[in-house]
Amino acid sequence: MANKEFRSNGKLLITGEYVVLDGALSFALPTKFGQSLEVTETTGGTIQWQALNYLDKEWFSAELKLSAVANTSEEGLLKSSDYKIAETLLSFLREAKKLNGKFLENLSGVSITTKLEFPENWGLGSSSTLINNIANWANVDAFQLLWNSFSGSGYDIACARNNSGITYQLKDKKPFVNLVDFNFDFKEKLFFVHLNKKQNSREGINHYKEVADAEEKKVAISKISTITQKLLTANNLNAFEALLNEHEEIISQLLKQETIKDIHFSDFDGSIKSLGAWGGDFVLVTGSRDYVVDYFNTKGHKTILSYTEMIK
Repeated sequence: MANKEFRSNGKLLITGEYVVLDGALSFALPTKFGQSLEVTETTGGTIQWQALNYLDKEWFSAELKLSAVANTSEEGLLKSSDYKIAETLLSFLREAKKLNGKFLENLSGVSITTKLEFPENWGLGSSSTLINNIANWANVDAFQLLWNSFSGSGYDIACARNNSGITYQLKDKKPFVNLVDFNFDFKEKLFFVHLNKKQNSREGINHYKEVADAEEKKVAISKISTITQKLLTANNLNAFEALLNEHEEIISQLLKQETIKDIHFSDFDGSIKSLGAWGGDFVLVTGSRDYVVDYFNTKGHKTILSYTEMIK
């Protein structure tokens, strides 16, 4: 039987971390790395799920009862390598079925293979790429599937679906996405450095909600929205760096946390900006290749990607 294949891009949030949830105009970039999902029709009344990592090694598997996707009172898990992940996966499929009653209709079974194109600890969107792929397979609204299944702003879904930079903004709980051409002369001075740890986005969001009051958020949202607009028209590296530094200070004050640069890299001669939840995953840094690589290698950070290596 004919296979169906879907693929979604990973994501990096350049401006607007945390405040994107509350309506700040934010700037995000889809990455060259993403995740694919292949569907093969089978028999036997089950969904056979195999998840492969970027090395083609299986990191998760499950067997789900096909009929349990529609019948939510029916026990759906037959076996799995990780029952918590399997429960989450089944919930995604059930939400997709609620959004499109014809999803998985008239099938006697399916085999699914997903393939990550990046190490899972990179934080480029293993969940958002999966949700977008399932949404495309089920022919449902990916933002709605995200919000019915998880939480979040949805900028990662917008990156999953687009092949160029975007501005993203939530207005009255509706996503507004605009494609932008981010093609400046100084891109060779932009690098993405992995901090050797995976940050829990939900923990970061909970901290933001706890420590930032409504008035502080309102002021920060306005300032960050302005920075996003200015960043997209910055015509030299100095102007770009000044905006990154200003952004870091605003979020630092909002979270009542020191910046990553102040904590770990205060002697670095360039800008360092957190991307997404503070404290982990990738940071955006500016400087010459030799200097950036030498500096971060001596600090134990070996995963350093240039702009063109990372971004579509």
